[in-house]
Amino acid sequence: MPNGAQALMKTLADAGIEVCFSNPGTSEMHFVAALDDEPRMRAVLALFEGVATGAADGYARLADKPAATLLHLGCGLGNGLANLHNARKGRVPVVNIVGDHATYHMPLDAQLQSDIETVARNVSPGFVRTSMRTGDLCRDAVDAVVAARGLPGQVATLILPADVSWGEGATPAAPPAPMAPAGADADTVADIAKLLAGGGRTALLLGGRALREPALVSAGRLAARFGVTLLAEVFPTRLERGAGLPPVERIAYLAELAGVQLAEFEHLVLVDAKAPVSFFAYPGKASELVPAGCQVHTLCRPDQDAATSLQALVDATGAGGSAPALQPASRPARPRGRLTAEKVCKAVGHLLPERAIIVDEAITSGLMLGLMTAGGPRHDLITLTGGAIGQALPNAVGAAVACPDRPVIALVGDGTAMYTLQALWTMARENLDVTTIIFNNASYSVLNVELERVGAERIGPKARSQLDIGGPRLDFARLAQGMGVHAVRADTAEAFAHALEYALAHPGPHLIDAVVPESLGGAKRRVLPWLLRTLPRLPPTVARALKRKLAP
Repeated sequence: MPNGAQALMKTLADAGIEVCFSNPGTSEMHFVAALDDEPRMRAVLALFEGVATGAADGYARLADKPAATLLHLGCGLGNGLANLHNARKGRVPVVNIVGDHATYHMPLDAQLQSDIETVARNVSPGFVRTSMRTGDLCRDAVDAVVAARGLPGQVATLILPADVSWGEGATPAAPPAPMAPAGADADTVADIAKLLAGGGRTALLLGGRALREPALVSAGRLAARFGVTLLAEVFPTRLERGAGLPPVERIAYLAELAGVQLAEFEHLVLVDAKAPVSFFAYPGKASELVPAGCQVHTLCRPDQDAATSLQALVDATGAGGSAPALQPASRPARPRGRLTAEKVCKAVGHLLPERAIIVDEAITSGLMLGLMTAGGPRHDLITLTGGAIGQALPNAVGAAVACPDRPVIALVGDGTAMYTLQALWTMARENLDVTTIIFNNASYSVLNVELERVGAERIGPKARSQLDIGGPRLDFARLAQGMGVHAVRADTAEAFAHALEYALAHPGPHLIDAVVPESLGGAKRRVLPWLLRTLPRLPPTVARALKRKLAP
């Protein structure tokens, strides 16, 4: 009879879990040993738990099924919590396996003893279970897989005590049956169909799986038939975009700009999305962004299938014969001169390869990325769904493992890169086809912007120093080389474009340290709060034009 870990490994593989992103410790050694007994399970080592959890998130976004993590006790889970938070907010399926002390050792309150279940419920509210008997372990694992991969996807945490892992007499459990989530019910579809036929300024707000090609095409047909506007959540889990697909306009990050986008609508229809709210609270400003007088309707919830729901709406309205507007093919010119963040985005748009996966955590430096890549070859875009920085590099690891035949481009701010820089080592170890672009502006630029927006008074040198990472200035090329990644530094557009061409032509991990000024620095940063305050008083056409200028 296999021990618990061996039976668990077979159960996970039978259920379609093919990758485990791990950072193990003593309590997990029997699980580690069992990896050699299961050829279907790939093991990818991370040097920090936040890399393992973020990689599992990125993998699932592209593979459309969960990977497993292996974490060491409550402290290891705590180290990985931020990227599990991002996965939870993105409704991404992850099977989170956390080792624990042997059941008889728990009452002794050893140094690493902690309340793992309480920690896990922050990111795994729908499924947390400690498997206390070897005989129950595999059934618990199947329950975790079912919970993770249903709609909406979620982080399912299974806590594995050491003696349950090494215990004899385990029996692998049969894999769960495939699930086919239903779409919106007929009455809801009929109500939304009537709403669209009735006219009025209406927008469809698409999120989750509504931003994949089949759902986008159906939404495009509705837009063509009824003149509705297609909007996307500010931070999509995964957005399919590029030439030949219906374009959607993402809600702006800054609440004032989002207010300009939404001001004209009388109806907002949610499709696998939630009503938009401000990222943070600000003195004297509304947290809910839906304007007064705009009615919010729901076509389908996150636990319903978006593509099926939109197709049912197309059928109910007779929009099937309407041709959706498609993004025309276009590329920006090759940039020249002194390197700026905008020119980095321009070079990415100029050289973007077919079927690329873009992982965007460029924060303020990436403001022009969407515009510069809109007409490029079809690609997938992954964004910072939960706002906990340090997601992009681990997500890129997972995306490259899920899609080894597709190039991955990760665009990352210098401050956020330092949260999970260890991901570069995993890229080198696994020889992953990831090109990392670091916007090295020596500042937490977005926080400088927020410092102005929240109305903080007496902003002096001590406050400014907390948002300045220029002393000493980080040398990402050398840091990457120290972890086995080919890397160069560029401070001209010509040098950057050449480096990007080389990276895309030579599969494997590369890093470009792009030395750029702040996108929203100096006078721009000082005037931005004033511009945002004036938006509600401007004529709508002027406000919309200003929004497109600030955040296209």
